[in-house]
Amino acid sequence: MGEAESSDASDQADHQLRITEIFYSLQGEANTVGLPTVFIRLTGCPLRCSYCDTAYAFQGGDKISISQILLNTAQYNTPYVTVTGGEPLAQPGCIGLLKQLVEAGYQVSLETSGAMDVSGVDARVVKVMDLKAPASGEEIKNNYANIDFLSHQDQVKFVIADENDYQWSRQVLQQYQLADKCQILFSPVMNEMPAVKLAEMILADQLPVRFQIQLHKYLWNDAQGK
Repeated sequence: MGEAESSDASDQADHQLRITEIFYSLQGEANTVGLPTVFIRLTGCPLRCSYCDTAYAFQGGDKISISQILLNTAQYNTPYVTVTGGEPLAQPGCIGLLKQLVEAGYQVSLETSGAMDVSGVDARVVKVMDLKAPASGEEIKNNYANIDFLSHQDQVKFVIADENDYQWSRQVLQQYQLADKCQILFSPVMNEMPAVKLAEMILADQLPVRFQIQLHKYLWNDAQGK
């Protein structure tokens, strides 16, 4: 590494992000569900989904340097790290954090709403993109151009609150041929869409999707899974 590159890396490590919390728990969603994972929750989100369970991350938090985030992460004996929010990409420094995490050898996933541009995300990061269905109240924020930047390691998640959401998700799945591009997750909104009902609709329509529930809510009845 040349002197200029070394200086750039040092500057990036000193960049600060506003962090709501860093915690260690079981992954409750996506294709690494059940695995011990470090969660880095960034503060702030431009969306206000009707079923949001992390509104406490909309504001507040503490400014922490990337180098300190890496130190905090290293205390846990797991290779899995999830950067989440809020909406982590609302902070420009998130791109640098993701790169530093993968450079440190972690298997990194990014939970993003699909409203923010993902084109700058390091290709080694698994993108878990949550396309917003109508009941969220934020369908209009979906940035469908992001689909072009998905790979087979990535995942598109549909959070489904009712039958209209299900039909909408099915239509988007087919329109963009998403199952050919990446993994697809269908998840029921807890206390709104019965999990069994969603499972039965998926089976009846023979959809190429993975059904999932939020494991952490069933284990600990909370948003973060502590």
